[in-house]
Amino acid sequence: MTAPTTVPSATAAADARIPAAHPFAAHLRRTAAAGPHRAWTSDDGPLPSLYLSHGGGPMPFQDPAWLAPLHDWARALPRPRAVLVVSAHWESAPLALSAARPAELVYDFGGFDPIYHCFRYDTPDAGELARQVTALLPDAGQPHQHARRGLDHGAWVPLKIMYPGADVPVLQLSLPTDDPDRLLALGMRLRPLREQGVLVVGSGHMTHGLPFLTREVLTGGVVPGWSADFDAWAAEALARGDVAELARFRSAAPGMPYAHPTVEHFTPLFVALGAATDPAAPVTTTLDGYALGLSRRSFQAA
Repeated sequence: MTAPTTVPSATAAADARIPAAHPFAAHLRRTAAAGPHRAWTSDDGPLPSLYLSHGGGPMPFQDPAWLAPLHDWARALPRPRAVLVVSAHWESAPLALSAARPAELVYDFGGFDPIYHCFRYDTPDAGELARQVTALLPDAGQPHQHARRGLDHGAWVPLKIMYPGADVPVLQLSLPTDDPDRLLALGMRLRPLREQGVLVVGSGHMTHGLPFLTREVLTGGVVPGWSADFDAWAAEALARGDVAELARFRSAAPGMPYAHPTVEHFTPLFVALGAATDPAAPVTTTLDGYALGLSRRSFQAA
C-alpha cells in the first residue's frame, strides 16, 4: 500500500520557496535542528509579558543580528499556549481584535524585496483566546472582533522568527490610546492571561525617529544622539522600575521629540508593564543595541 502523501501547510510551502542562501532560510534550518520546543504547563507559573522592538518592516528576516536573538529568547521560555500582541501598527479605538484565523497577513510595508509579500504565517485558530480576552474586559469596553483582519508586521514578523513553526495561536488587540495610565490599566486587565500560558506582547520600537535618520546614520552606522540618549534614559528608568518617569516620556526623556515624533512605537511598553505581576519591578533586558540608528531594546517583565 502506498503511504498517504502529507500536504505541507501553506506556511511551510511558502517557506520552502525561500532561496536557500537567504538568511531566513538559514534561520529555518537552524531552528529545525533545535528540536521540539517544550510547551508551557501550569507548573511553569505565569509567563512574563514582553516589550519587543520589532525592526523595520521585514528587515529582521535578512539580519542574523535579529534572527538568532529573537528565537533564542523564545526558546528560553516555554512554548506558550497562545500569544496576544498589541502592535504599534494598529491604532484603533474602541478596542478591536483581529480575526481568530485570518486568511491573509497585513503586508504593511513597501520598498522591500517582493519575496516578503509571499511569506505566510498561518497560525492555529485563536478563537479561545478571543473569548478569554473579551471576558477580561469590562462590558463598556468589549472589543469588536474583525472577521477578516490579519496580523500586521509588528506582530507576524517577530513571531515568525520566534515561533517559525506557526504552531501557536496568535491574536492582535488594537492599541486604543496613547495615554500611559490607560494602557497600564489595560495591561492589568490582561494580566490573568499569563497564568493560563498566554504570552502578552507589546510590539513597538524603543526609538523610532524615522524622519530624522540621515545618510550618515543609514550608511555609516552612526547612532544619533537623540536615539542613544532616549535609550539610556529608558534603560535607567526600567532598571529602577520607575513607571511614573516612563509615563512622563514626552516631557522627561532626552531626545524627544526626535526619538518618537509619533508615540505609537513606545506606548505598547505600558501594556507590557501593566500585564506584569509588579509593573514597578526591574525588567530583564533581552535585546539591545541599534539597527539603522534606532534602539532595539526589548525586555521581559515577570
